[in-house]
Amino acid sequence: MKKIIYTLASAIVLLSCKTAQQITTTTISPQVNVSIDLNNIKDDKVMVTILPSPSNLNEITFNIPKTVPGTYSIDNYGKYIENVKAFDAKGNSLILTKIDENSWKIVDAKKLQKVTYWVNDTYDTEKGNGDFGGGDVFSPAGTNISPENFMLNTHGFVGYFSDKLEVPYTTTVLHAANLYGATSMIDTDASNTKDTFQSYRYADLVEHPIMYSKPDYTTFMVDDMEIIISVYSPNETYKVADISPAMETMMRAQKKFLGAINSTKKYAVLLYLSDMKKADAKGFGALEHPTSTTVVMPEMMPKEAMAEQLKDVVSHEFFHIVTPLGVHSKEIQYFDFNAPKMSKHLWMYEGVTEYFANLFQVNQGLISEDDFYNRMSDKVNQASAMNDTMPFTTMSANVLEKPYKDQYLNVYQKGALIGMCLDIIIRENSNGERGILDLMQKLTNEYGEKKPFNDEELFDKIASFTYPEVKTFLETYVSGPTPIPYDKYFAKMGVTQSKRKIPGNVFLKGQSPYITVNQATKEIMVLPEIELPAFYAALGIKNGDIIAAVNKTNYNLDNIYDLIIASQTWKENDPITVKIKRDEKESELKGNVKLPYEEAEGLQATDASKSTLKNAWLKG
Repeated sequence: MKKIIYTLASAIVLLSCKTAQQITTTTISPQVNVSIDLNNIKDDKVMVTILPSPSNLNEITFNIPKTVPGTYSIDNYGKYIENVKAFDAKGNSLILTKIDENSWKIVDAKKLQKVTYWVNDTYDTEKGNGDFGGGDVFSPAGTNISPENFMLNTHGFVGYFSDKLEVPYTTTVLHAANLYGATSMIDTDASNTKDTFQSYRYADLVEHPIMYSKPDYTTFMVDDMEIIISVYSPNETYKVADISPAMETMMRAQKKFLGAINSTKKYAVLLYLSDMKKADAKGFGALEHPTSTTVVMPEMMPKEAMAEQLKDVVSHEFFHIVTPLGVHSKEIQYFDFNAPKMSKHLWMYEGVTEYFANLFQVNQGLISEDDFYNRMSDKVNQASAMNDTMPFTTMSANVLEKPYKDQYLNVYQKGALIGMCLDIIIRENSNGERGILDLMQKLTNEYGEKKPFNDEELFDKIASFTYPEVKTFLETYVSGPTPIPYDKYFAKMGVTQSKRKIPGNVFLKGQSPYITVNQATKEIMVLPEIELPAFYAALGIKNGDIIAAVNKTNYNLDNIYDLIIASQTWKENDPITVKIKRDEKESELKGNVKLPYEEAEGLQATDASKSTLKNAWLKG
């Protein structure tokens, strides 16, 4: 998961009924059939019907997940399930007892023929505190039910039986003909109102979300991988054509960066844009799956900012096809949805993934070396604000509980820096010939998507593929309490801290704004009697002026957020037009952007003798 956030690969295994040779009875292979009816919405809920093959147990439990892979939070999806009922083949009710928020006990289970229940969604109940255990379900892991859009994160709709976790699932979705279900699964039903999907076990189904909406999608091939991008924009602010060109460029660069390490054949990006003016999703970011990503962003976000956010967020999720899809522990392979045991190695699953999401951009020329150094420097600063002596493996294994879950966000900061340091160590010891991508390729070859490793054995296995210095680093700085001396590792690549000028924002200096809002008129006004940066004088804007429009877009209190976000994409000397109002008279000012600059400590390549090694690190 990014801000936000993968795990197991998909396969299709169809088990047929077979007749024993010595007897006349028919043995039914264990399986579960699911029907989700999207045609009949009642009080913002839809009905799910589950028909399991016969059980040989007298008592079983039916469960809705407490948590799912990639979220690292307790979400209790059972609280969105209502009116759970169990029936035998004659339609008689069976005794069903609720055990806790997510589980129901079924007695006389040998008679069980079906379970039915109603599912409520999460998006329209969010209060905006769903980021990593704040209260709501994190939106990319949530659900939506409306006639125009259904976000089927399947773990929020489909439960499992205690005796049938590892059996095949067949899921049928009934829907209106004008809705298209975007997913990386294959629909085996030719009907335009019924989709049927096969999953080889429950965990496989959970890893395949589906988004139903009016068709607005595109597909393209990246080498031998089919990519599908589907967009839901409630006010039609965005079309897939606005999103896909930059996404295609990015994903081609990612595939080139990965080389032979990836074998995924189909990948889906499901983009849900939230209407911030209504009760809608408020947790922005993405959740990874082995062959897809669910992304939630505010529809009001300007296009340049949206493109930048999607590049970082989706690239992170896409790289999860390396880990934990291709390399993961038993805790992930046999994930317990209601009594989860977490792996010690979030530094790899999330940290190395985040590092790749930044490294590939400089490697493939999407960002400059200075941009990359700035990103790593920001991560050092943010990591220093977290608990730097808490062993990362300890935090990871206990991430669902306090105080460890409060440190989860550090997987994107210190976790990425751990990946960077390992990359540097391997590059240095191999004279630039190999890096951490080579290590992940070897680990993928050793394990793969269906062969998990033991948590306690990973460091030794990594050492066997690399160098003793790598294991020393892992034991000292990852499983140990010692803070990482980042400057030492940057210096190995000829990169050191030095003074530099960094561009600031024309409307904010730190937390101090240059503009304010007249609450009565909603107008945006330049603050009076304060010293303004050169941006204002260069355009002829004065203290007290009203900023009515920028580059032909009108702004006021209702969309001031858009103005701030747009300004973050401005570059030095970009052409700009600003409409102002002064003394009740409007005028249009034209010129070029002049950004404010501040002197700050930053990373720069300063040792030319290390340039060959540095180039192997960033471009190899």
